[in-house]
Amino acid sequence: MKYVNDSFTIKTSKRLEIIDITNYVESMVRKSGIKEGVLIVFEPHTTAAITINENDPELFEDLLHIYTKIAPIEQKYQHNLKYAGVPGEQNAHAHILSSLIKPSVIIPITNGGIQLGTWQRVLFVEMDGPRTRKVYIKVIGE
Repeated sequence: MKYVNDSFTIKTSKRLEIIDITNYVESMVRKSGIKEGVLIVFEPHTTAAITINENDPELFEDLLHIYTKIAPIEQKYQHNLKYAGVPGEQNAHAHILSSLIKPSVIIPITNGGIQLGTWQRVLFVEMDGPRTRKVYIKVIGE
């Protein structure tokens, strides 16, 4: 059994944004040399998430619209009240969404490639940007 760790950074440009990171992830799996196993993609931020879905700008707009319906940015949250006047801490909506969407995904690796469905892509979801974010990759297998 072999383990390979890697990481990369993302600079987001909007408060709410979805970025396709599949190409980064695929290149890291290829670089690992692992042919059969699993891939873990993890982001260590409480106001961002990782998910799998289609890379479609209109879908991204729809998702972001629904996210703001689930957890509106301009709502009276206890977290925001606690940190009133503290720059960067009016972000309870992002914490809530991060808990719902989750910070990681696990993807099978077969024949040296990640096993996604026809339209599936690995997506980074920013909910409190713009920021510089880190994404960790762990490839496990043989």
